Amino acid sequence: MLVESFAFVLVGLAVGAGAVTLLAEYFPAARSLTVGTGVVAALLAGWISRYTLDARLPAVSLAISVIGSAALVSVLARPEHAAARGRHRHA
Repeated sequence: MLVESFAFVLVGLAVGAGAVTLLAEYFPAARSLTVGTGVVAALLAGWISRYTLDARLPAVSLAISVIGSAALVSVLARPEHAAARGRHRHA
């Protein structure tokens, strides 16, 4: 349980820091909010998936943790702020 929790925290840190670093113009909120959301979302998604799968599939729990963290961090994105700064999205 402790090793998996540590892995979930690392996943959340990676997702949050990656979002802030690679897409900084989309995240005008504080960096700590974005990274913190990634960590909390990864822990929550990982723990829920671990208990629903009875800890039989740790790789699946880790994958669900990544997906959950990315989904909740994306809620914080503000594409209109990026467009206002001159960067336009192309289809």
